[in-house]
This record gives sequence, C-alpha cells and structure tokens, in this order.
Amino acid sequence: MKSYLGIEIGGTKLQLVAGTATGRIRHRRRFPVNSREGGAGIRRTIETALPALLRLCPAVAIGVGFGGPVDRRAGRIAVSHQIEGWAGFPLRDWLRRLARRPVLVENDSNLAALGEATRGAGRGFSPVLYTNMGSGVGGGLVVDGRLYHGAPPGEVEIGHLRLDRRGTTVESRCSGWAVDAKIRALSRRRACGPLVRMASAVRGGEARFLASALAAGDPAARRILDETAQDLAWALSHAIHVVHPQVIVLGGGLSLVGEALRAAVARALPVLVMEAFHPVPEVRLAGLGEDAVPVGCLVAAGQRAAIAA
Repeated sequence: MKSYLGIEIGGTKLQLVAGTATGRIRHRRRFPVNSREGGAGIRRTIETALPALLRLCPAVAIGVGFGGPVDRRAGRIAVSHQIEGWAGFPLRDWLRRLARRPVLVENDSNLAALGEATRGAGRGFSPVLYTNMGSGVGGGLVVDGRLYHGAPPGEVEIGHLRLDRRGTTVESRCSGWAVDAKIRALSRRRACGPLVRMASAVRGGEARFLASALAAGDPAARRILDETAQDLAWALSHAIHVVHPQVIVLGGGLSLVGEALRAAVARALPVLVMEAFHPVPEVRLAGLGEDAVPVGCLVAAGQRAAIAA
C-alpha cells in the first residue's frame, strides 16, 4: 500500500506524520513551536526530521496544513498571524526541493474539515460543514469526500461572516480569544463566581476554565456559553440556507467545552432556519482531536496523487 506524509504547521505545535491515503497514521513526530525562532525555526525542525521519516516511510506525496491564509494554487503562504517569518514564503517549492516529492499546501481548517469528514465525526455524511473555534474561527466544507473551495481565492471563512451591519464578525465573538476577553471583563467588573476565581491567576487562555465553571453551575459561565452559541448559530443558519450541510462539526480548542456547547448551538439553530429546511442538520463535536489536520493532510495527499496518476 502506498504511503503519504502529512505536515501540520501551527502556532504552538508542528506535527509530521506518515500513513495511508485513508488517513491512518502509522508514524508521528511532534514538536513544540518556539515563536521566538519564527518560521525559520520551524523550517529547521522540518529539515532535520523529514529525511528520517522519509527513510522510515518512503511516501509518494506530502500534504501540508498551515495555520493561516495560503495561496493553495501557488503553494505560497499569505501570512501567519501567530509566527513571524512566513509571509510570502514559497512553502510548496521549498518542501518539494527538500523531499523530492509532490507537495500540496492547504489552510489547516480545510484539512481538519477533510479529516473529520472522512475519518471523524462527519464520516458517512455529505456535505459536511466544519467550523474550527480556536484562537480564531475557520471553517471548511467537504462534499462527497472532497474539499469545496469555490472560485479563487474562495474558502469557507465562517469566522468572517458578519453578525451585524457594523461589521462585527463571528471570529470577534466566538473565538477562544473572544471568550478570554469576556472572562477578563468579568474580572474587571469584580464579578464573583467559580469562573472568575479559576481564571484570576492567568492572563490569556481563560476560556480553558469555561467547562469547569459550567460544571460548577456558574451563571456567568452559562451566560458566556449561551452568547457564544447564539452568535455561532446565527452564522451557521446562513450557511445552512445556502449550502445545506447534512451535518455540522464543531472543532478547535473551544469545542473542548464539550456537550454543553454542542447542545447550546443545536438548541439555537431551529428558530433561525426556515421551516422548509427542518429538521436542521445534526450538530456534532469533532472526534479526531489533534489528529484532525494530520489525517486531512494524508487524505488530501492521497487524493492529489490519484488525480496526478
């Protein structure tokens, strides 16, 4: 069976995997990202780790998921909002020279969508609409097992849908950073309760305490959750009216809030969708965890190799 490589380049971690076109991971190398070393530091790590992985698993093609906007046709990075030293970098050409294999470069949210649609929570459904709620909010649409892009440079940018005419975006209200800001605002108002107490010792990443505060019955945590779910459901309702997904998958760090978030979004959706389109799509939590992007990389590399053949 042919083997493929997948590379996930994020703001906090770098993953290199080897596996099959069906997304089965056989080997993995995982490295933390030192933001002070920038893109050059990440590339040095890839240069060191990639040859050994290729000797272990002689892949026929490589799929890359990058944490930021990319020009997928040129294989070039547009910009990274987290790590310096990537803007305009010709990642596909650089990797092709290094590995001497065909290389596919995609945005990481797209490949997470492909991974979840083919091996995760969206398996068996089509279309699959995926939204990644992390430091930002991204998305992806998979139809019959393949990514939908639209006309260039189109992507499924759920995070940039507007919630009002003033230009408020989904990302500004539903990202992990947005939830962090809401929790810090509670602290500035000297609010009480489990959520404020848990988050008082940190600066950044306060959203990680939301699930525990919800379990403790904190009303402030419930208000933040409901606001976030209502805003996300509003955006998803527009997508439902236009592309009619069979299932919606919620991924990213904020999805780790778990069933409380999923249920809140599912409750909010029906009244926002016209009755002719009921029942609304099922809402599911992502199932692959940190494997979503690497699995999507392998599947995409296999699909591209099959087209080339």
